[in-house]
Amino acid sequence: MRPVTERDIRASFVNCSKGEAKRLAVPRDLADRPWDDLDFLGWRDPAAPQRAYLVTEAGDGLVGVALRLTASNAGLARRSMCSLCLTTHTGGGVSLMTARRAGRNGQEGNSVGAYFCADLACSLYLRGKKKAGPDARIQESLTLQEQIDRTTDNLADFLDKVGR
Repeated sequence: MRPVTERDIRASFVNCSKGEAKRLAVPRDLADRPWDDLDFLGWRDPAAPQRAYLVTEAGDGLVGVALRLTASNAGLARRSMCSLCLTTHTGGGVSLMTARRAGRNGQEGNSVGAYFCADLACSLYLRGKKKAGPDARIQESLTLQEQIDRTTDNLADFLDKVGR
């Protein structure tokens, strides 16, 4: 992913108002992000733990979505799998995240959801830059690039449901 600015991020959101986009918490460490290793920028709001945001490249621009996390399942021993990168986590490592749909559908209260890595670090798990624990990544015959392509396709499918 190419490096993005705070202004780029705020202008990219498709499922919230301009006022909401103006008020959301943007990461302060944008200059320090490993952009070459990111397929999308994802972060949690430190002041509101049930909020998360995701921004990715789409065509010539960016698409951003505001997400809500459901109640944490932290402490549970079962494993869950992220629907984007297929990394498995125990406890609260995977969360159901919902996004209000864009446009009139979202104004009417419609939303879509999927299970994502709770820290939205899918790109780093894929590349082995971050570990989710033993056996968190399934041994696959796909190349790294094919796994990245699958993850970005999964993200594109989710964004299509939101209504980018």
